[in-house]
Amino acid sequence: MAAGTVVAFWVVSLVFVLTPGADWAYLLAAGVRHRSVVPAVGGLVAGHLLATVAVAAGTAALLARIPAVMVGLTVAGAAYLVWLGGTALLRPAAPRLATPDGGPVPGSWLRQAGTGLGTSGLNPKVFLLVLALLPQFTDPGGPWPVTAQILFLGLVHVANCALVYLGVATGARVVLRARPVAATVVGRISGVVMVGLGVAMVVGQLVHGV
Repeated sequence: MAAGTVVAFWVVSLVFVLTPGADWAYLLAAGVRHRSVVPAVGGLVAGHLLATVAVAAGTAALLARIPAVMVGLTVAGAAYLVWLGGTALLRPAAPRLATPDGGPVPGSWLRQAGTGLGTSGLNPKVFLLVLALLPQFTDPGGPWPVTAQILFLGLVHVANCALVYLGVATGARVVLRARPVAATVVGRISGVVMVGLGVAMVVGQLVHGV
């Protein structure tokens, strides 16, 4: 795959990962509740990986048969981005402590990982990223099969998730416990970025169509 394509997708994926949502809500809770954030992050990342594998084959076959589907996926992805950004602006994420004193809550590592897996694996944001955005960075005429391209870019996204989520969960201990206003600021900035990206996608599709 072209390096420029991979970098472009990496940026889009990073914006998605940095946008507070269901995953962030769980990370913030895990960061202030549990002694280790590794199980929670591992579960969330596993959910993203499973979603990528599950969607890749069907998406590749569909795009190969009906190229026009890409237009619909682009519009759907853009609409979701605008909705997600608007939601982040109106209701920015904020941490909630598990106990009055903010102390860690004991719990099974397997249970924490399972909760993370369910949170990301059932999150429509994850499926829309893979289904609506990721295929736009593939080249049906390239040397790699479309399925392989999707899986490779999916791994790039998973790596983004692992790094950012570890930072978010760890930072929740240090910063958000003492300064919850930081979560509100991050949420609003991410909201603006997501709305702008959604509008840019629609404009780009219109220009390309013309």
